Amino acid sequence: MTDIPVDLDSHRGMAAQKATDLRRALADVEAQVRELREREAELENRMMSVPATSWPEAAVKARHLLNLYAASLPSEDTRHRALVAALFDDFARLNGDG
Repeated sequence: MTDIPVDLDSHRGMAAQKATDLRRALADVEAQVRELREREAELENRMMSVPATSWPEAAVKARHLLNLYAASLPSEDTRHRALVAALFDDFARLNGDG
């Protein structure tokens, strides 16, 4: 018996290797999505527990909510998408960003 691990992937057929690669990639993506959701929940908890002390801080919270709202809009709802974009432009202009 040897201490060298056997690379089982090299003993599989091409279709099995591709399927294994896809499963690994999917598991990686799912782990990243789970981590992102956890980080987003932590951010939202902080946003709820700490009141804004200025208009720019309040705008950060509003921007986050508007992004969530815009993500839920159907693609054909161009009117509301344009309204959200105009509001983001207003935030940037009033904040001195542009």
